[in-house]
Amino acid sequence: MWVLPAVAQTTPRGDDGALSGKDGKDLFLKYTCYGCHGFSGQNGTGARLVPMGMTQAAFLAYVRNPARPNAMPSYSPKALPDADLVTIYNYLKSLPNSEPRAKDVPVLNGILSEVSNPK
Repeated sequence: MWVLPAVAQTTPRGDDGALSGKDGKDLFLKYTCYGCHGFSGQNGTGARLVPMGMTQAAFLAYVRNPARPNAMPSYSPKALPDADLVTIYNYLKSLPNSEPRAKDVPVLNGILSEVSNPK
């Protein structure tokens, strides 16, 4: 009788060790990033993460050693593995900026027009 070895099911990762965008969202929720950065990464009390203006290396450094440690805790690689952090970064990079530009808000355009062209 032949016995086949058990094969562990693993989720495929990209070249950078990151998982998919869905996985990034799941990790963003798992590590409760939304608690400070909002569910969209741009509307919480913490730093605005969308649109993502940092490089991947800068983002990892920011999470590992935040500039304002009283405002954000640092996350060691043991608490938040690099691969998970890269996955979260890629997820944030994929999110659209939902904040409208001033020129796209009719009320603001009206106010600016009145200020620029007083009667």
